[in-house]
Amino acid sequence: MSINQIQTPLDSAVLETKEQYKVYYKIVAHAFDSLVESLSKKQICEEMEILFISQYAELLSYSLEAFRIKYLFDDEEKMRIDLTESGFPNFLEFRYLYNDLALKHEHVSKLPKIEDLKSQFLETLLKDKEEVSDFKLHQAASIVYYTSVEQKYIFKKFIQGKITRNKDVTNGEYMVSWSFYDVVHNRPFVCFMYFDLFKTTLEEYTQQIYEVIESVADRNMSLDMMAYAIDKKLTKLFPKKLRKIDLGPLHNVFAKDELEVTHVILKGIIDKTLDISAYAISLQLEEINSTDTFSEGGFFNKQYLQIWETKKPESYVFTSHRVLQVLYDNIPQFLNTLSQSPIEIPALKL
Repeated sequence: MSINQIQTPLDSAVLETKEQYKVYYKIVAHAFDSLVESLSKKQICEEMEILFISQYAELLSYSLEAFRIKYLFDDEEKMRIDLTESGFPNFLEFRYLYNDLALKHEHVSKLPKIEDLKSQFLETLLKDKEEVSDFKLHQAASIVYYTSVEQKYIFKKFIQGKITRNKDVTNGEYMVSWSFYDVVHNRPFVCFMYFDLFKTTLEEYTQQIYEVIESVADRNMSLDMMAYAIDKKLTKLFPKKLRKIDLGPLHNVFAKDELEVTHVILKGIIDKTLDISAYAISLQLEEINSTDTFSEGGFFNKQYLQIWETKKPESYVFTSHRVLQVLYDNIPQFLNTLSQSPIEIPALKL
């Protein structure tokens, strides 16, 4: 791992208050709900792809809600938003969350019983006529966190989707999806591979497919490199099409990057021309298709590999009507570089 891939707490901005958590969670949840709906309406992705993207987005939203509960009354630790071109939590947050839940029984054993805590709350509020201390509130939030959040639903560095059969076999009989949270960009990506199998069955080859994908395609890289690595290691699999979707950056009041869209939104919020809930989410889609094959190796170990044709990457921006107006007023040249005009989604009302 290069030094640029090492993440530290200094690589992020901090959410300080419960109000900030509330606003941030609503922005991300609204962004993904609106994005999935728009991808379907605009036919940017296939029906099955949209279904998987929705499932990965739900895992991310679930993780953010877990963050909110975790830090609800914690005065010492705060959630960190990545400072690079992201707008999403620093990857370390997901790792800490996952590790926390792996030790949930140990943590819960150190907390008071729920019945005892309820009695203390009632006595403080009704008998003593005093406010419950932050320490007790943090204990209550911790109990909720450790007893209600499931580790299996946390967005991990790599998430493997199941292999499905395609209705249209033009691009291959099967399709497999996976998602990863790239630790360099601190953004979620979703990938889809369409493929055929040769001299094997899906049941016999599934586990090997999963293992290879996780070992060579668990981070952001060029699709050519990703496709070759998969093709090389899976000799009985013929990949026909690969798609990679970059879900972000998320441009919002908490983002700290140098992107034009982010700066326009932040300036609009400062100037009171945009609400604090204003945001935009970018998306880039890359695709390569197999056009032919070539052979590699000698007579006894010959292997046929794919020749790929790369399509021009597609770039999109999704945002509300008011933000669209502000973007057109300030950076029309940038918007002209998109694959299509910015796609309007409903405004978030806090």
